[in-house]
Amino acid sequence: MWAAEELTLELALRARQPGAVRLGVSDLDGRLHDRRVILFQVDPKDRQGALSAEDSDAIAAAAHTARTYRRPLVGVLGSSGADIMVGMPALHGWGKAAKAIADCSGIVPVLLIVHGPAVSGPALLLGLADIVIITAGSYAFVSGPTMVAGFTGLHVDNETLGGPEMHARTSGLASRTVADVPAALDAAAELLAYLPDHVDQEPPIWDADDPTERDAPELDAIIPATPTGSYDVRAVIHGVVDYGELSELKGRWAPNLVTGFARIGGRSVGIVANQPIALAGTLDIPAAQKGAWFVALCDAFSLPIITFVDTPGYFPGKDLEWRGMIRHGAQMAFAYAEARVPRVCVVLRKAYGGAFIVMDCKTMGNDLCLAWPSAELAVMGAKGAVQILNRRDTEAVRTQAEVDYAANYLNPFIAAERGYVDAVVEPSQTRRLVGRAVDLLATKREMLQSKRHSNSPL
Repeated sequence: MWAAEELTLELALRARQPGAVRLGVSDLDGRLHDRRVILFQVDPKDRQGALSAEDSDAIAAAAHTARTYRRPLVGVLGSSGADIMVGMPALHGWGKAAKAIADCSGIVPVLLIVHGPAVSGPALLLGLADIVIITAGSYAFVSGPTMVAGFTGLHVDNETLGGPEMHARTSGLASRTVADVPAALDAAAELLAYLPDHVDQEPPIWDADDPTERDAPELDAIIPATPTGSYDVRAVIHGVVDYGELSELKGRWAPNLVTGFARIGGRSVGIVANQPIALAGTLDIPAAQKGAWFVALCDAFSLPIITFVDTPGYFPGKDLEWRGMIRHGAQMAFAYAEARVPRVCVVLRKAYGGAFIVMDCKTMGNDLCLAWPSAELAVMGAKGAVQILNRRDTEAVRTQAEVDYAANYLNPFIAAERGYVDAVVEPSQTRRLVGRAVDLLATKREMLQSKRHSNSPL
């Protein structure tokens, strides 16, 4: 376990207040140059981090300070829950902390690090954060193994129920998993370097000697010759962004969709991409949730969104439909439709049906839609279309119909003729054109509609 004194505070706040929580101003131990965050720390060695009313009040004070002075909020959390010896005041204090953190949402970045336990109320605080990082040996859950066994008869340990691996692969809570607190602070500084300090500030622009006008000839050979051939879309991303660097988020959850931060021409951008090597790039419920979360995060903090499309559609299945594929699938469409930041879409290969629409097609309001010559924009693929249109014909007729359908419909030029694609470009030109678009769209401004809030399909 870490010791509270291991984390440096340049300026301590409420320094004389007893309890498990320390807070103040920090540059994350020098990791963020010329930038400061409001940092709070809950020491899990102090009564197992049980939060008294005063402890929760200190967390609320940290969130209030971050919102008032427009600084990112970073918390290192290890808590067994509200202090049962204190009773209702401790529970009331947790509610105050939750309200203060929620008030920061969309105003300053909120990043929470789990080190130790995060149980019950403190676990729910993690759901209010923009980014969550979990260290090895930590765990987070609302109801612990004892309650699970009592209600369901299933016996599980802390690691199985809420360990880093579970939250990275299954729940999607963890944006990153790391070894310890220093590694978590490194990850926090890395991710915050892409984001502005607050909503009214532009994302930072970094000096880059990787010219945006360069060609990327390696992209010309990425798409396989066969329609069912697979490839890693991260190779496309590496060829487009500065230095080939992608800071991926939630990489092990919903791997059929890649999300992360990168830079193009020194400007921070958000990347969303279908991943053909996982579920053939189809969209399922976790992928839709992941995409909606990330698009909303980028929109909140003014990061342009670059979307790479290669998807044959939604993943079919009774279980997905019963679990709410319609509702969750709409989350991604809603997030893109609501986004007001610059948006560039690049269709790499398959772009079929409703999945094409929710991957930020032209009619969803993107600013620029490019397509590679290999792009296939259609309601469905040739095989599926022929099974419907020519189902009573012979095998030879269906085979020829597939060839004709692919030649007449599965190419980007028809979509370009109708204005659904702005340009059909060679893969090697993608970095240059996307870089120009990001630079040109930096001055984009939209008049926001006056309303209380949107009713997102949660």
